[in-house]
Amino acid sequence: MAATTQAKLPPEFADLEQYSDWCLGSEAERYAKRLASSMTEMQAFYDAVTARAEEAISYCDKFSLDDLPDDVLNLMHLLYSMIQVSFPVECWKQPKVPDSGATSLDCDAEPRP
Repeated sequence: MAATTQAKLPPEFADLEQYSDWCLGSEAERYAKRLASSMTEMQAFYDAVTARAEEAISYCDKFSLDDLPDDVLNLMHLLYSMIQVSFPVECWKQPKVPDSGATSLDCDAEPRP
């Protein structure tokens, strides 16, 4: 019997399900995922999500931030990850900030829906 996996995203965004490993709840997780990803992976992810970003934002706006269903929260996290890869994809052409050496930035507090 084949194992089935439960969808993380709303059915309207099933085409983005292949990128659900980017549905990460913190900035630190999103940054680590970015650093661990190749530019080819990030470009494919970025292209797929940006093509649906306006629609995804409009979909998320239908819900109260205080009471988001899990699949909608995952969609929002997917959008946050798309933002996380935007500079590497659009500007730097590499996962890391150029000329930053061993510098790192840790976010101690971040907004939560």
